[in-house]
Parts: sequence; C-alpha cells; structure tokens
Amino acid sequence: MEHDSTLYVGLDVHKDSITVAYAIGSGEVELLGKIGTTQADVERLCKRLQSKARCVSIVYEAGPCGYGLYRQLVQKEFQCMVCAPSLIPRKPGEHIKTDRRDAVKLVRSLRAGDLSAVYVPSIDDEAFRDLARAWVIAKDDLKRARQRVKAFLLSHGVRYTGSADWGPAHRRWLSAYSFDSAWQQFAFEELRRAIEDRLAQCDRLESALREAVVNWRFYPAVLGLQAMRGVQFTTAVGMLAELGDLSRFVHPRQLMAWLGVTPSEHSSGGKRRQGSITKSGNSYARKLLVEAAWSYRHPARVSPDIQRRHEGLPKPIVDRAWDAQVRLCRRYRKLVARGKQKNIAVVAVARELSGFIWDICRLSLSLAIPRETQMP
Repeated sequence: MEHDSTLYVGLDVHKDSITVAYAIGSGEVELLGKIGTTQADVERLCKRLQSKARCVSIVYEAGPCGYGLYRQLVQKEFQCMVCAPSLIPRKPGEHIKTDRRDAVKLVRSLRAGDLSAVYVPSIDDEAFRDLARAWVIAKDDLKRARQRVKAFLLSHGVRYTGSADWGPAHRRWLSAYSFDSAWQQFAFEELRRAIEDRLAQCDRLESALREAVVNWRFYPAVLGLQAMRGVQFTTAVGMLAELGDLSRFVHPRQLMAWLGVTPSEHSSGGKRRQGSITKSGNSYARKLLVEAAWSYRHPARVSPDIQRRHEGLPKPIVDRAWDAQVRLCRRYRKLVARGKQKNIAVVAVARELSGFIWDICRLSLSLAIPRETQMP
C-alpha cells in the first residue's frame, strides 16, 4: 500500500450510525462498515484511517447533525468537507438509495471534484446564530399566537371596528372583551396569555441579543449595515448571523447567487432564456433582503431614524449608504415605468441591494468602527 496516495473517505451520517466507504487514490471503492456516532467511535475510526494513508480527505453531507463531526475530524488534521446535499450529482435513472450506496457515491464524487462545500461557521459564530434563530422562532410563535386569537374571535362573530394592529387601543379592547360562556372565556384567556408569554420571550431574547452582539466579531458590520435604508437591527443581525463571514464572497455576484436572487437560466445555442430567481441558499436571509428592498420604492431621503443610526459612523459608510439609496430608488422607479410588476421590481432592487450590503460590510470591518459606538 502506498502511503503517498490520498485516501478518499465518504461518510453517510445519521443520528445513531455512520456508514464509511473509502478508496485509495484511483483504486476501487470499498466499504469499511458502519460505526457509532460517539466520540470514542470517531476516535477509533480516525486511527484506522491514519493507518491506511498519510493524506486523508473526508466528506459528508450537511444535515441535522451539525458540524461537530467536522470539527472533530479537522482537529485530527484530516482534510474534511461538508458538502451541499442538493448539489451532489445524481443519475436520472437511479432509484435505489441505501446508506452504503450514498457513502460510495460520496467517495467517487469527492475524488472527481464534483462536490460543493458549504460554509462551516466558527463555534462563536454558530452560537450567535443559534441565539438569533431562537429570536426569530419566538417572533414566529408570537405571530401565530396572534393569528389564533383573531381566528377565535372571527369564528364567534366578534369583530374589532378599528385597526387590529395590536396597538394600545386594540390590546385594551381585547383585555376588556368577555364571552357569555365561562368555557369560551377560559379558552379566550388562555389564547391571550399565550401572546403575553411570547412577548416576554421575545423581549428576553432581544435583550440577550443586543447584549451579545457588542462582543461579536461582526459588530462593526452590524452598525455599518444600519446606515442603509430599510436595514434596521433586526435585518442587520439576522442577515449577518446567517451569512457569516462575507470575506468568502470574492465578488458581490457570488453573494447574490448564494442568496438566490439571480435569475435562473436555460440557454442553448444562440438562444438565451432567463426565468425567475433561483431561490437557492438561505431563505430567511433572502426574506430579510426583499423586505428591506421594499423601502426603496419611496423617493430617496434621510429620515430622523436613519440620521440617528448614522451617528458615530465613518463618513465613507454613510456616503455609500446614500449612494445605495439614490441608485436603488431610481432603479425601482425606472423598472415600474417600463411596465414591470412591483414585486419583480423589488426583487431586482434586492439583488442590487445585496451588492451594497457586501460593500458596506467590507468597509465596516476594514475601517474598524469603534465598539464604543452606541447601538441605535
């Protein structure tokens, strides 16, 4: 056995088991067997792989088990890749799927260089992202709890005459309303109490997030992004928590493609056909981007809120944010004037907005905004 040859290893990872296949250089792919997922099991696997070759390259699919296995393998000085499952080559006529076949396929695709790696965040970045996602989940639960209350009232013919926007007047009306039936009143009180619980949870998570973001390495980028129109604390933190290190995008077009806001294309010969956006990548980051793009349908102006967010920021960042506002507002008006639907125009604006986000993040981190700058 030649120790100079690369050992290619494919892992089909599940909650309780890992199926291992390998190939040395251009040799035949062989099955090593199935192991457990404990740290001791992985340690024994690493020793077996180290005895087979000096250079070991390992791949497994991104999934619900996270990046703990990746970090454990990298710590053992193995070359490890977490690949995107949706980009693994598949034969059209292949209708049999087993753990062994998946592991063998990973080995062959890794050796051929046909796999696309996903971004693996650092431990601190992943911890901050978990906190940000918990905040998002709490806000979604709050939205559903409010929808349940409205549906309950509507099913009993109860309608609020004003604007049911959960403002002070609407909440006072809800707290004063009562049903004739004690059973219905009890159900109504439980639904209202669920809203109060979700509100308290959102407040706790937001306070923790605002406290933690100051010590995050991308805190200057969070401040810099808020200089832009439509990008407040929620959008800035949510996008950066999902995107992670933007330096991995060499050009803003790569960020646009990752966010899935570039047009799909099916061209052949002399014909070029472009369709709707690809919607690849992170759906939550794309949602925040499009929501921010809607604010550019109005004429360019610096509101008091934006002016307050500009305080303490370097002039190049403020100037770049103004350039983005002028360009994107003009872009939206031109697209609508040409007959484009508003939704399509906003998505086109969102695509260009992601380029400005890439640039302002780069500026914010390079100019080193002082951490003493207050969060808006």
